[in-house]
Amino acid sequence: MKQIIIIGGGAAGFFCASNLDEKKYTITILEQNSDVLQKVKISGGGRCNVTHACFDPRELVQFYPRGNKELLSVFSKFQPGDTMEWFDQRNVPLKIENDNRTFPESNSSQTIINTFLNEAQKKKVSVKTKCTVKEIEKQDEKYLVKTNSGDFEADYIVYTTGSSPKSLKMVENLGHKIIDLVPSLFTFNIKDELLKDLPGTSFENAGISIPTLKTEESGPLLITHWGLSGPAVLKISAWEAISLAKLKYNFEIEVNFISIEMDEAEEIFHHFKQSNPKKTIGQSKIFDITNRFWQKILDISKVDLNKQVANISGKEMQKILENLCKKKFQVTGKSTFKDEFVTAGGVDLKEINFKNMSSKLLPNFYIAGEVLNIDAVTGGFNFQACWSEGWLIAQDLNNL
Repeated sequence: MKQIIIIGGGAAGFFCASNLDEKKYTITILEQNSDVLQKVKISGGGRCNVTHACFDPRELVQFYPRGNKELLSVFSKFQPGDTMEWFDQRNVPLKIENDNRTFPESNSSQTIINTFLNEAQKKKVSVKTKCTVKEIEKQDEKYLVKTNSGDFEADYIVYTTGSSPKSLKMVENLGHKIIDLVPSLFTFNIKDELLKDLPGTSFENAGISIPTLKTEESGPLLITHWGLSGPAVLKISAWEAISLAKLKYNFEIEVNFISIEMDEAEEIFHHFKQSNPKKTIGQSKIFDITNRFWQKILDISKVDLNKQVANISGKEMQKILENLCKKKFQVTGKSTFKDEFVTAGGVDLKEINFKNMSSKLLPNFYIAGEVLNIDAVTGGFNFQACWSEGWLIAQDLNNL
């Protein structure tokens, strides 16, 4: 029987193994850590955000800053609906939340891990942990995989190592071009009086722009101990990952906390002023923000909280609205988003055949997962790319 060696026991590697024909192949997974599927375990705060309920491949690829063109054909063969069906067939019900993120009904990533371990057992997959690959040698029709636990011979290699520099170096030594790694999906470190003492304050829909890059995003926003986070920040960090690395994470952003243009906000303010002249400005609920945040806005705008709304001057109103709709912050660094460290960069996509995820340079060698220069915004998209790519590889091998 022909030997398939899967290097990397993560999402893409296990999904590929789970879909292979065990009557045709002997399958071995080599994982350098003591546990497999570590990212699956911590994803979604331990609940595992399996996929995203977006069933149109053209729409789905819009969530991938890198890899969107290439993934169109991949998702047209296996998309989130197929993922949901795959788990359903294995008695793992999934649920779609309001924001379309999709989780196991059990709310536990262990359910997903157990499913993969069961599939691997059924297919007699040999899973070797604490097995570090040191070198891969091409030998005639086969590959020799040298590890700290001895050598393995492979007819086919499925390379799903994740994006560690060491694993990229190994595939570079075999001739592949590597696009430099930079972090994607990170939060912004900001020291500013407005954000001080307000961690946990959130905004349902805020606008963020980076003027020097002429780019903007909108979505939920969260004040943290270190600065700003939430989907709006994560999206802009993913799309601009390469540019922000070049800026060494030092740049200016402009935030519109209420997603209302200045002139429209001014009209709302005037209308409130006419209707509630006797109210104090500190107790006035003019915009949809928390009282604490509103009072902080007034504080940094140097407006007396006890002043009646009727007595707010035009100048004071402008200052308040500027801090609400056009507040500038200096970003001075980044922080990892939870434990879900995602990178842009990896194996150059021009060297991959996206019909089956095979290497264009190496025969019988497949590459999938985060080792590729593909990444997505948060919401289950990175896993979906892994499932789809792993499935394609398995189909190709099953049809040989």
